[in-house]
Amino acid sequence: MGQVTIYLEDSIEQKMTEAAKSAHLSKSKWIAQVISEKVATEWPQSVADMAGSWNDFPNINELRQTEVNDVEREQF
Repeated sequence: MGQVTIYLEDSIEQKMTEAAKSAHLSKSKWIAQVISEKVATEWPQSVADMAGSWNDFPNINELRQTEVNDVEREQF
C-alpha cells in the first residue's frame, strides 16, 4: 500500500477533519475514500439502487409518442 504526503491550508484541513469525524473515519481513511470515489469508473451502488424507483417516470414507448421533428439546422 502506498503512502502520500499532502499539504493543506489550515481552513481546508479543518473542514477535512470535521468531515472525517462526522463519517466516523480516520483522516487517512476518509481521504482514501474520497480519492476512490473520484477515480471510480462505475456508478456508485446507491445510484444503481435508484433504478426504477420513480413510478411516474415514462417508459420508452411513452417517450417515443411525444417525439417531434427536430428544428432545421443552421447552414454554415
